[in-house]
Amino acid sequence: MNKKIRTEAVDHLFGAILCLQNKEECYSFFEDLCTVNELLSLSQRFEVASMLRDKKTYLEIADKTGASTATISRVNRSLNYGDDGYELVFGRMQD
Repeated sequence: MNKKIRTEAVDHLFGAILCLQNKEECYSFFEDLCTVNELLSLSQRFEVASMLRDKKTYLEIADKTGASTATISRVNRSLNYGDDGYELVFGRMQD
């Protein structure tokens, strides 16, 4: 993980997220925490990652998600060279 984001404040946020017990609690917390656009951007990136993992083309992804090619490229870079956070979550979601 990028050492620049390892701060006490981020640790506190992650601790709060780990306290959430279901989707309804997530909706409540993230609606308070994020703007609508921030939350939609996060969910769009996650959808892009899922589609890239499924070998969809940039054009297919852009058409379905509305993501820009720049966003798709950034997510692709994270999938290929990141800290494997996406893979960790995708693996657990299939279990």
